[in-house]
Amino acid sequence: MTKQLSRRELLQRTLLGFGALSLPVSLTACNNDNDDATENAIQVEFLHGVASGDPLYDQVILWTRVTPKDNSSRLNVIWEIATDQQFTNLVNSGAVETSSVSDFTVKIDADKLSAGQRYFYRFKCGTTYSPVGQTKTLPKTATEVKFAVCSCSNYPAGYFYVYREMAKQDVDVVLHLGDYIYEYGQDGYATEDAVSLGRTLAEDNNQEIIQLDDYRKRYALYHTDPDLQAVHQRHPFIVVWDDHELANDTWREGAENHQDNEGSFLDRKLAALQAYFEWMPIRPVAENDHLNIYRQFKFADLVDLTMLDTRILARDQQLEYADYISAQGVDFEKFQQDLTNPSRTLLGYQQREWLQTQLSQSTAVWNVLGQQVLMSKMLIPAELLLSLGAITSGNATADALAAMNATITELVILKMRMLQGDPTLTVEEKARLQTVAPYNLDAWDGYFAEREILYATLKALNKKVVVLAGDTHNAWASYLHGYDQTYVGVELATSSVSSPGMEKYLNIPLAQLQQFELAFTTLIDELAYCNLNQRGYLLVNFDQSQVQAQWIFVDSIKTTAYQVDESRQYELVLDVNLLEVQQTQKSA
Repeated sequence: MTKQLSRRELLQRTLLGFGALSLPVSLTACNNDNDDATENAIQVEFLHGVASGDPLYDQVILWTRVTPKDNSSRLNVIWEIATDQQFTNLVNSGAVETSSVSDFTVKIDADKLSAGQRYFYRFKCGTTYSPVGQTKTLPKTATEVKFAVCSCSNYPAGYFYVYREMAKQDVDVVLHLGDYIYEYGQDGYATEDAVSLGRTLAEDNNQEIIQLDDYRKRYALYHTDPDLQAVHQRHPFIVVWDDHELANDTWREGAENHQDNEGSFLDRKLAALQAYFEWMPIRPVAENDHLNIYRQFKFADLVDLTMLDTRILARDQQLEYADYISAQGVDFEKFQQDLTNPSRTLLGYQQREWLQTQLSQSTAVWNVLGQQVLMSKMLIPAELLLSLGAITSGNATADALAAMNATITELVILKMRMLQGDPTLTVEEKARLQTVAPYNLDAWDGYFAEREILYATLKALNKKVVVLAGDTHNAWASYLHGYDQTYVGVELATSSVSSPGMEKYLNIPLAQLQQFELAFTTLIDELAYCNLNQRGYLLVNFDQSQVQAQWIFVDSIKTTAYQVDESRQYELVLDVNLLEVQQTQKSA
């Protein structure tokens, strides 16, 4: 027999169903459910740490998750925020109720705070205290603003040493640009070392996650990681989702990793987004709106940080090269028509219009766009793209690798001759360089027209724009130009926390891979820097006169000991006009 929900449970499911902010006890603790229980009788643990996020001048989201002995419990949780770690100077406090309706997660929008202030916070349930977290509100005046940027944290793929290193930094916020979890099962992507690493999926959650309870358990597993807990405990986060919070290569109405026999995609999406809002320290942009997560954060008059959704909200389905290949050859004309179709969108009209308005109204020195996928034109010679396709599709034979290496060498030599103005280049040789195609149609390269609309806006407004990106598991720096070659900004893309990069797909030695990096930066016009084989994060520091970016890498995520690989640390400094001041490859 189906259990009938009480009026309060219906109210909770409505208001908390997507991880909405916890309600005060005075509004939810009807009928004094816990009157018969003393504090000492409440048996709970805080197994998943604490977190904070979406800081404003006078507010910040505080988060935790309570693990009760009795899953039928309704738990009263006290929260406190203070200016000192001993909590002698409380700024605000309260009590809320949580239950299985919200997976025992707790989210508070703590207010009455001061701008630019560091705070300490904690939770208490019964006699059990959570760990103490640190957070920080946005400043109203600032001489510098510092972000740590990361993405793509795959638990079975390796240890979260990158999070551990980020926790050590002194930054204003951590930006997580998506793929906070992965949806695959125990034999899925990048799980081949999970057993030896001791990072297997739980027995009741080791299949591809589809239902709400599946997503909740996957977040719970990730939140047991001590390095993830450490970085959340130390810094406030500002987050957006990418595809793996739902399913690989998600678009508005489907995903590559969602099949017809897995049920309704809409139901799966609603389940994934509900779990996301329950488990992440994010504030809904509007009441009962848990699909639109594009929003803006103002760091005084120095940085306007605009977070975008290029994945779930409005993205049209990705193009696939295979759809244009037949026995008669490649239909280049049809591909070009579809690629440049002015109606194709990543952002959707509403989000794009909002972004244009935010940019036009901004008076900040720097406009920073935090989003998921590469915006730069990653256009490579078509013959090299074909070679890459053969290698990454599993046909990495010795002959295929040798052929690819020969192609790379020839193309790099030709490009160097072209850059030097060599008049002896033949028409055929120029064609080899100029016949290019997008490397990744899942990125902005697959949405040509909308990118040009955005670039036209940036050109007209003359904004100083820094784009931040994740998704690819590799580190990149690119100079952004419109179709008319107008320079509109710079893109800084972070490597991954643990998901493998191009080293996995190419399966070639390190020295050869670094030659490949040189080839990429030579052959791709907009690309200034890349690291294709290491896990790491990005530090970005803004002041009135320049932006300084540092890519920091760890030497391993698959050993019990690691160190920061200073030999590959890279630094890029740009002046206020986004002109290059310095590039530095650090030496050990």
